[in-house]
Amino acid sequence: MRLSPSRLSRRLAALCVAVLLILGSPVTFAAHGYALWGQLKYPDGFSHFDYVNPTAPKGGELRLVSNQRTSTFDKYNPFTMRGSAPAYLSNLMFDSLLAGALDENGAGYGLLAEDVSTAPDGLSVTFKLRDTARFHNGDPVLAADVKHTFDTLMGPHTSPAYKTILQDVAGLDVINERTVRYRFKLPNRELPLVVGGLPVFSRAWGNAMDPKTGQRKTFDQVVMDIPIGSGPYKIGPVQFGKDITYVRDPAYWARDLPVRRGTANFDRITVKIYKDNTARLEALKAGEFDLMRFFSAGDWARRVNGKRFDTGELVRGEFTHRLPMGFQSYVLNTRRPPLDDIRVREALGLAMDYEWMNRQMFYNAYQRVQGLFGNTDCAPQGAPAPEELALLEPWRKQLPSAVFGPMYRPPRTDGENSLRANLRRAQAMLREAGWTVQGGQLFNAQGKPMVLEFLDSNETGARVVSPWMRNLKKLGVELRFRPVDFALYQQRLRSFDFDIISINFQGTSNPGSEYADLFGSQAARTEDSGNFAGVASPAVDAIITSMTAARTQPAFLAACRALDRVISHSHYLIPQWTATTHRMAYNAWRLGRPKEMPPFAAGETWAVDTWWARTPDQKAP
Repeated sequence: MRLSPSRLSRRLAALCVAVLLILGSPVTFAAHGYALWGQLKYPDGFSHFDYVNPTAPKGGELRLVSNQRTSTFDKYNPFTMRGSAPAYLSNLMFDSLLAGALDENGAGYGLLAEDVSTAPDGLSVTFKLRDTARFHNGDPVLAADVKHTFDTLMGPHTSPAYKTILQDVAGLDVINERTVRYRFKLPNRELPLVVGGLPVFSRAWGNAMDPKTGQRKTFDQVVMDIPIGSGPYKIGPVQFGKDITYVRDPAYWARDLPVRRGTANFDRITVKIYKDNTARLEALKAGEFDLMRFFSAGDWARRVNGKRFDTGELVRGEFTHRLPMGFQSYVLNTRRPPLDDIRVREALGLAMDYEWMNRQMFYNAYQRVQGLFGNTDCAPQGAPAPEELALLEPWRKQLPSAVFGPMYRPPRTDGENSLRANLRRAQAMLREAGWTVQGGQLFNAQGKPMVLEFLDSNETGARVVSPWMRNLKKLGVELRFRPVDFALYQQRLRSFDFDIISINFQGTSNPGSEYADLFGSQAARTEDSGNFAGVASPAVDAIITSMTAARTQPAFLAACRALDRVISHSHYLIPQWTATTHRMAYNAWRLGRPKEMPPFAAGETWAVDTWWARTPDQKAP
């Protein structure tokens, strides 16, 4: 149902809403946006997001550094599986139907789409495209382009993550030249946001004939063709192996829309490439670029200093956010023995002394990860509520008994707790699992020693994993550190050829279909999926389905919490650590910024979106 902006239509729509609510059918009516639970922060006709400077000057250059672990990039197509695309390309070059706000969760506002409307039964969402929307080549953005993008992303040449995330999308219909309708297999309150957030690219991108074959390229052959998107930036000068510059499109079609006002303020955004973290840090101190986000507590505590910091040119900033904690973890590949045994997995976790590591290695800069949904309403507390038990009980025989008790908390080694006690518990679990110590080494009944490999693409990772390795040695477990180059690391992850890895999983306040890619049975059998742990549980599949299909917020929260309990108590992951601030050093003489960071901004994304270049007459803070 589509809402008209007229007063009469609004009254009629309100009456329809009331009737549908009485009948028990949830529906969201908001012509200018969509909210998961029907409440948008910004009303129709809003002028700009609260966190931007709507009169920010346009011009100048933002010089960034790539934090990608690859030394360079080898393609411009960010959607295919092979190779590495430049940092920031997707966000800068491709617009989507809806745009999110950095101070609001679970909502999207019209960007390419001027109108979004959901069906009363929750089985479809319709988007009407703006007449003014244009690609970089001047072509209008039409419904056929949206369909082409969807069909391509669901095709054989893109990451399988798209197929997993969009598995409940039945199809996309072109209603007319500027209207599309996504159809869903099941009611799913999140899917309008998922499909609304997909990038949209032109049918003309990569559509030229290949002179060698006389045929059009398949999408995986679209490698160095310049993308044709509709975003605020285009690709400018490129020095392969050194940097890439994005240039602002002065004719950007959406520059005056409320969702874009006060953003995309730099004429140029140059992303420089350095081979390692030491080179990046020294380049920052030398003034070679303007902003760097820090993930190393040691670097932040001891190495972010120097002449430019003393003069105030470079400034250290810690910006508190309200983002979900995420669940950075050691991932145990349960496709391989002995990691397919829950007792072994739990024992490995008991050997990790996080409190010692935080004191001695991390300068007390971090907090321990708590489950999948820390710092969100989805985080479970205490024993399962009746609504959670209703989802868990049908699977009681297949789940660890601990799932039905208090929520899992990682073992501690401070206060009344000790590493010695944890190791004794671990020893008992390993004995129960059939492992015995002979000459300081663990062996199973077949005489095979417990030797595991930790795979990493960064040699410096050995420092962090070494304390855990030493504690495991006390149990008779040999954990070998295996560093490989990033290309081989990616290849082995795609084929799940590893025992243990470390992954920084991004958190969310609104988990949905992407969790089928992380923990779903189908993804466990699909190469290049995100299910690194190999979780293949009918119970998990059913709970994820309940989570994505929830039609009320209480039902959604119950499913999220049930999922967290099952994953946490199954010990697929060994929780690591997280930070509640973004640590960034930036050039205060060259850059201006809004006073406050919006609560859900992701580090340097805030700078790229909303900061601006200072003019010579502006005084630095």
